[in-house]
Amino acid sequence: MTGRLVLCATPIGNLEDVSLRLLRTLREADIVACEDPRRTKKLLTHHGVAVRSLLVYNDGNERSRAPELVERIRSGLTVALVSDAGMPGLSDPGYRLVRGCAEADLSIEVVPGPSSIVSALALSGLPPARFVFEGFLPRKEGERRRRIGALASEKRTLVFFVPPHRAQATLEDLLEGMGDRPAALARELTKLHEEVIRGPLGELLERLRATPARGELVLVLGGALGEHRPEPQPEEIAARARALMDEGTERKEALTQVAGELGVPRRKVFDALLDPH
Repeated sequence: MTGRLVLCATPIGNLEDVSLRLLRTLREADIVACEDPRRTKKLLTHHGVAVRSLLVYNDGNERSRAPELVERIRSGLTVALVSDAGMPGLSDPGYRLVRGCAEADLSIEVVPGPSSIVSALALSGLPPARFVFEGFLPRKEGERRRRIGALASEKRTLVFFVPPHRAQATLEDLLEGMGDRPAALARELTKLHEEVIRGPLGELLERLRATPARGELVLVLGGALGEHRPEPQPEEIAARARALMDEGTERKEALTQVAGELGVPRRKVFDALLDPH
C-alpha cells in the first residue's frame, strides 16, 4: 500500500490561524518535513501537537531529499510538508517533491490555509478578479529591471513579495519601469503590527524613504491601463510646469496639473522646479 504527500499551509504570522484538519494531519503523519524545525516546533508547541518524526526539507537539501521522500511515500508512509509560513511550493521549497510524487503517480493532498498573497490582494483595494503573482523580483539590479520591463504592459493586478532590506530599491525600479500607478504595501499580515499603506507607487516610495520598512512585505500593484511611458526627466517636468505658470496658471495648480499629465507624484514636480540644473 502506497502512502501520500500532504501539503500543509501554516500560519503566516498569527499562530491561531490553523484548522482542525491541519492539527490532525500533523499528528497522524509518519513524517513532518519542514524548512526550519525551530519555527515548526513553535507552532506544534503552541497547539500541543506531538509528531512522530520531524525532518528538515529546505532550499539547501531539496534536490537530494525530494527523491528520498518520494521513496518513503512509495513504501506506504504519509509525509506532511510544511514551510515556515503559508503554502509549500509558493516561494518556498516543495515543487520538486510534488513533481516527484506526481511523476511516480503517488497520492498528493492539500490542507489549505492562510495566504499572504490572497490576504494582501483582498486588503489592497485594487481589482482582485484577475491577478499575477510574481513572488520575489531578481536580486541583481540588471535582472530585476529587465523583469520589470517585461511586466510593464501587464494589465492584471500584480502581487510581489518584497524583502524589507531591498524595499526602497525595488519600489524605485518599479516606479521607473512601470510608472506611478495605484499600489498597496501590506506589512506583517495577521501579526500584531499589521499595516496596509495604499496610494500611488511614488507616494509609497516617499514613505519608505522617510521610514524604512520592517517585517514581511507584500506589494500589490495596479495593472497597466495603457502603454507605459518612460518616467519623465526633471528637466521635462520643470519645463512643463514653468510653461503653465508663464501662461498664468497658479503655481499650486500647475504642480497638480503636471503631476496628473506626466503620471508622477506632485512632490517630484515641486523638486524639479527647485533643481537648479
